[in-house]
Amino acid sequence: QVQLVESGGGAVQAGDSLRLSCTASTASGYNFDAYAMAWFRQAPGKEREFVATIIWNGKETLYADSVQGRFAIFRSNPGKTVWLQIYSLKLEDTAVYYCAAGHIFARNADSFLFWGQGTQVTVSS
Repeated sequence: QVQLVESGGGAVQAGDSLRLSCTASTASGYNFDAYAMAWFRQAPGKEREFVATIIWNGKETLYADSVQGRFAIFRSNPGKTVWLQIYSLKLEDTAVYYCAAGHIFARNADSFLFWGQGTQVTVSS
């Protein structure tokens, strides 16, 4: 099993930057570096949407068009942590942000096996 815990969310103003963290705890036989990691988000009244993903070794990333150029995903395998750096926050970035782990480097939520509980990001003007 892989347990994921997100942190770093909060109430911020438009234009601010924020870094979200997701730290994994892995049971025996589960290796963090075997997993692609991703961030998804869910805004109030909307479906969960893909934000970014990073391959197991960190050498490839994918981003949603809506965040390309403002968000950066990176990871530390020894630290079992993945981060989402957000620049120039917008009102529409308000959402609960979820971290996920899966064996497939993909954009769709169905590809991810383990999920965190989420961290709230609220952007105000």
